[in-house]
Amino acid sequence: MQEMSIGEFARQSRLSPRALRLYDGLGLLSPVRVDELSGYRYYERGQLEQAGLISTLRHVGVPLATVREWLALDPAELAGRLTTYWREAESQHAAQRKLVGILVSRLTGKGTVMYEVATREMPERSLLCLKRNVDPAGAWTLGKDFVGIVRDQRLPRMPGRAGAAFCIYWGEVSADSDGPVEWCKPVPDAEAEALAAQSPGLTLRIEPAHREAYVHLGPGGQIDAAQFQLASEALRAWASEQGLDPEQLSLNPADLGVRITYLASGAPGETSAPDCDFAVPFA
Repeated sequence: MQEMSIGEFARQSRLSPRALRLYDGLGLLSPVRVDELSGYRYYERGQLEQAGLISTLRHVGVPLATVREWLALDPAELAGRLTTYWREAESQHAAQRKLVGILVSRLTGKGTVMYEVATREMPERSLLCLKRNVDPAGAWTLGKDFVGIVRDQRLPRMPGRAGAAFCIYWGEVSADSDGPVEWCKPVPDAEAEALAAQSPGLTLRIEPAHREAYVHLGPGGQIDAAQFQLASEALRAWASEQGLDPEQLSLNPADLGVRITYLASGAPGETSAPDCDFAVPFA
């Protein structure tokens, strides 16, 4: 097959030589030949299709590391991954749109409609916990590790919201901030010590009884930064309406922590999306 210089391949693929060098370095699209003396890179016409695929994925916001992973998939599986990615991206964009609307309304002195806020009483609980400092990708890995431990150790399921697993965000998780994040599983008080002994990766602690203000998020396994901010704004507005001092609402807690509760919606052993809410302890 006829070879093309990097300049010609760049022209036909509409990717700059700089981008092609980057993709080569990352193992996404390597030249078929590099001249030993001149260092010139040469490509084949058949590589234009892959170059176009990479370019399209990047235009819709797929990270380079994910592109590299997806290139190894067959077309049908890649299509499924892309569909899921875009569905999640649209959900995030919708939440960001709401957040901008709320901010504009607040800046212009107009009222706004957000999540409905409710309250509940939570009892003292024995918790088995896994806590780490994480970036956004690490937060997902932490949740996966925690669920794996809970399943492997066959920790008993407790009834209701008070018995549901939850995730505490002790600090913001972003590219600039690493939490920490703590996953917690309520366990029966009488069995707590024994269960802790058989689960060496988890830490046992007691959480005191308290009240929570919460907003219902519906089924799902994740909450993005925009949704997190929307829920926080709803709770702040609710606290203001209730005449609560900001210090009484633990949005920046030192003791109990902002949390997302994951109530299992299926029978034990079934795989289904949990019902989620965003809760803030308050005095």
